Amino acid sequence: MASGEQVDVIVIGAGMAGASAAAELSRDTRVLLLEMEGQPGYHTTGRSAAMYEPGYGPPGIRALTRAAGTFFHDPPEGFAEAPLVTPRGVLMIARADQSDTLDAMITEASAEGTVERLDADAARKLVPVLRDGYAVGAMLSKSGQDIDVHGLLQGYLRAFRARGGKLVTKAPVTGLTRTADAWTVETAAGTFNAPVVVNAAGAWADRIGALAGAETIGLTPRRRTALTIAAPEGVDVDGWPMTCDVDEAFYMKPDAGRLLISPANEDPEEPQDVQPDELDIAICIDRIETAFDLKVRRIESRWAGLRSFVADGEPVVGYSDVAPGFFWLAGQGGYGIQTAPALSRLAAALVLGRGVPDDIAAQGLVPEKLAPGRL
Repeated sequence: MASGEQVDVIVIGAGMAGASAAAELSRDTRVLLLEMEGQPGYHTTGRSAAMYEPGYGPPGIRALTRAAGTFFHDPPEGFAEAPLVTPRGVLMIARADQSDTLDAMITEASAEGTVERLDADAARKLVPVLRDGYAVGAMLSKSGQDIDVHGLLQGYLRAFRARGGKLVTKAPVTGLTRTADAWTVETAAGTFNAPVVVNAAGAWADRIGALAGAETIGLTPRRRTALTIAAPEGVDVDGWPMTCDVDEAFYMKPDAGRLLISPANEDPEEPQDVQPDELDIAICIDRIETAFDLKVRRIESRWAGLRSFVADGEPVVGYSDVAPGFFWLAGQGGYGIQTAPALSRLAAALVLGRGVPDDIAAQGLVPEKLAPGRL
């Protein structure tokens, strides 16, 4: 796309949030998608161990996740070459001192999906390396599923291009100026114009907001570290559930014949190409070896990503109250992948001044509770 050309909507950020919203908006409008890196999904999207779990997250997130279910299980023809989700139970384990937390979790989750209380023996049958005596009980969610993050992102990007959308990479935004009826977006790849700008810049969203003179939403990027290790020799782990501490102090998940492990940390971090911290790695290994009969002798891979939150943990979706034509799509935390099929349709509808899609409203979602004005 030539510098200086005008479109209807400019979306900043080509991670899952931006790519999916751009694909939905491009059904009816001319859309330009800007990405500061050389490829879409480089940061948080490309570093996610995503699960589809309808009972996971605060109320707005759960509503969006439920509304996304139809898309994940029956995507449009040609959207993806393989299923977007595959079954993967989620096992929440609890020590004796965590029994009250487990009870509360089971009570809440029972209203959202299919869950089952397990004793320690039943939990060890599902995850044989769970140490004898570590957990006194567990909750098994049977509604969890692995998400093919790459397949989902590429499906949205293909749909976006097929509808005439244009993607410009290596285009970090350096300036945002509002004239009477349009935004001028200055980037390293040129200058572009549109009446509406959608801020889907992930961990950088508050910085983009500041360039536009919009309100501050109090976004806090938080680092999460993950590792992959070898599975126990001779053991097929693919059928194991994702296993998590009820207080989210760690998780372990089968990953292509290996085990993906994380301390489930949420350490405040400045927006950047974040790298795994050595202390995080040491804490992760200690927690995993304490809970499971495993010895981590070698780390096969390691990485970190930024999950960005505002104070109430819900995403921020809606037009700025102080910067005309500036739309927030930020603060998805760790839920941006599992909500994308619904959140992108909600965002597109609100950008275009339409009502909340009926199937999303039917899940009890109230758009005012996601609007930037609430903060």
